[in-house]
Amino acid sequence: MAAGLTTVLAACSTVVVEPAPGAHKAAPAAPARTHDGSYRVVKGDTLYSIAFRNGVDFRELARWNGIAEPYTIWPGQELRLSPGHAAASSDAVAVAHRAPTHVPAAPHAAAPVFEPVSPAPASDAKASAVAAAKPPAPVVHAAPASSPAASTVPVAGEPARSVPPPASTAPVMSTGGSRSVNGVAWHWPVSGTLLKRFQGSDAIPGIEIAGKAGDPVRAAADGVVVYSGNGLGGYGELVIIKHNDSFLSAYGHNRKRLVTEGQRVKAGQQIAEMGSTGASRDELEFQIRKDGNPVDPLDYLPSR
Repeated sequence: MAAGLTTVLAACSTVVVEPAPGAHKAAPAAPARTHDGSYRVVKGDTLYSIAFRNGVDFRELARWNGIAEPYTIWPGQELRLSPGHAAASSDAVAVAHRAPTHVPAAPHAAAPVFEPVSPAPASDAKASAVAAAKPPAPVVHAAPASSPAASTVPVAGEPARSVPPPASTAPVMSTGGSRSVNGVAWHWPVSGTLLKRFQGSDAIPGIEIAGKAGDPVRAAADGVVVYSGNGLGGYGELVIIKHNDSFLSAYGHNRKRLVTEGQRVKAGQQIAEMGSTGASRDELEFQIRKDGNPVDPLDYLPSR
């Protein structure tokens, strides 16, 4: 009798748990934080992608670590993710300590050599005196015109580009009307059906828009690509665009990325092909971040 009861209890111990509705994505991989609230840079990171991953403003992250524009970082560098007493990173301090403390004095200038000067003719004496008293006119070199694509976005572990990436030749197309908010004219990045609305408490806080593999994904506004890669867990092939110092937009789960860091793009320009990387269906994960914080894209995109 006891054996039979044991068999029944064993059979009842198996529980099947169904996934919650909408829980079709893998949780994002944990960032490489260290024990003291810092992050160790890996190859392919940009300062913008680290700030995006950790939900902080890229300007604050740069300030906390004493990093000046164009925000160059390198693999193995440790970045603090919150304000601290030290403004500069330990690596920067180490470099400063290695700098030479003795600066050699400038060599003494040779004594001037005076040579006899023939007196000027009387008729030219006054003109010569005026010319000698007048300071030489400064030589002004015209500065080269700045290129709209001259933005530099250093990528950890990759050599710096001496020439910025060329602007994409992809045609600019409209996906509907536009809506100007905070100085940015926003457009829908794709024309598919809205699958999921914004939930600020989500691990990946954005909206999901339906489509099929290969559909064009377009820039939601003018800007510069500050990340193009697949190093952020849960996003798959990801593109991040900086529109101004306050706003970034992100485009995840792409099948293929068509732009690189530093490339300037226009609203409506194709930047990727829709896909299902990091997801179980073809869709676009779209986010807008203001000063590092996720906001509801529907508060910025035009009504449709």
